[in-house]
Amino acid sequence: MIDLHTHSFLSDGALIPSELLRRAEHKGIEALAITDHVDASNVDFVVPRLVEVCRACARHMEIRPIPGAEITHAPPETIPGLAEQARALGAAIVIVHGETPAEPVKPGTNRAALDAPINFLAHPGLITPAEVQLAKERGIALEITARKGHNIANGHVARLALAAGAELVLNTDAHDPGDLIGDEMARTILLGAGIPEDRLDSIFTKMQILANEAGDGLGPA
Repeated sequence: MIDLHTHSFLSDGALIPSELLRRAEHKGIEALAITDHVDASNVDFVVPRLVEVCRACARHMEIRPIPGAEITHAPPETIPGLAEQARALGAAIVIVHGETPAEPVKPGTNRAALDAPINFLAHPGLITPAEVQLAKERGIALEITARKGHNIANGHVARLALAAGAELVLNTDAHDPGDLIGDEMARTILLGAGIPEDRLDSIFTKMQILANEAGDGLGPA
């Protein structure tokens, strides 16, 4: 299992990054990106802290820690610039908090995210066919999520992505250690979203590709 969307207490998660990584390692997770919520107020604080702790943990753990960032509830016009800033600060996985039906995300966020240098669009809710097509053209994956509330639109996202040939990923959006999942539950969530069994391996392969492209995201010590 690879999980590229999780949170520590550097935003609204329950655990310090080291404990989140250790609990994921104990669960058998191969690579974990910590993608704490950021906007213009904190991106310059959060991302360097995640780079630092991931570098320290990488030396002593079997799990591969990846520093990241989730741009969250930022004005859509600011999203591309924030994504570029997060990258420059060392975020190896950059995502945007999409228009989930569980929260009042500003309309236009999904579209702005697809113009930004991101890896995937998290829980994009009732994303439009045109936006799914743009995601395909730009090579930006769409997320199927294990997170309660956000997962309401999983079936809609899966249906449009499968029809358009857009790439999908699965993540937990874990905020608590109990949110972490293994391979069996991951498969169950994907099947529950309406994804055919013969398409599951391509999703897990995409996760592996994204993790490999991110490397450890740490650069020189």
